[in-house]
Amino acid sequence: MRFDVLTLFPDMFTGFIQNSMIQKAHEKGLIETRIINFRDYAFNKHRTVDDIPYGGGDGMVLKPEPFFEAIDDLIDPNEEKPPVLLMSPQGERLTQQKVNQLATHSRLILLCGHYAGFDERIHQYVATEEISIGDYVLTGGELPAMIIMDSVSRQIPGVLGNTLSAQNDSFADGLLEYPQYTRPAEYRGYQVPEVLLSGHHLRIEKWRRQESLRRTWERRPELLDKVTLTEEDRIFLRQLEDQQGE
Repeated sequence: MRFDVLTLFPDMFTGFIQNSMIQKAHEKGLIETRIINFRDYAFNKHRTVDDIPYGGGDGMVLKPEPFFEAIDDLIDPNEEKPPVLLMSPQGERLTQQKVNQLATHSRLILLCGHYAGFDERIHQYVATEEISIGDYVLTGGELPAMIIMDSVSRQIPGVLGNTLSAQNDSFADGLLEYPQYTRPAEYRGYQVPEVLLSGHHLRIEKWRRQESLRRTWERRPELLDKVTLTEEDRIFLRQLEDQQGE
């Protein structure tokens, strides 16, 4: 996977890349990152990347030229255009399903905005899609870009030390993750559930599945509508509902 990130603040990515699994993935040759200051593609001698909006209004708008020029420089006209993701609160909500889909590509280009937003021509003719990490506004697109890089990188084979880790994460199968415990088995009177100490793998797997269902039912019940449930799952959920009604 290769990430090309267009940003006005490349230094923001230094710590993120050097102090995360992405650095190890770099060393293994699994991931490549290119952090590009799109100010380098500005036209005038002052390298201006923003201007006042036509029609008036508050704030400054990012100019189209640097983005068009940068994309022309980054993409060979003879190659298929990779996804160009514009970070925007107006975009498609980032979900695990979307992350999995993005991870099927070998390259992603991420556009990080600032100021009052992008000239609409960047939305229309440069970006292939827009991504939102939630219904709120941030100062810039750098943090959303890092979230995309982190979540997508986890899906690349070999990036995680344990290949099962990503499969067991919350949302990996549509459910929230089951509770996790480690040593000691007892601390200040708080015990690890007995089933996890039993060594009985089938019982442990059943407990984990039910705890994932329980946690999802309690915290994010709307997710259950999108999950493929077994009859055993449905029986367990009905038991939870019955217990609630008592």
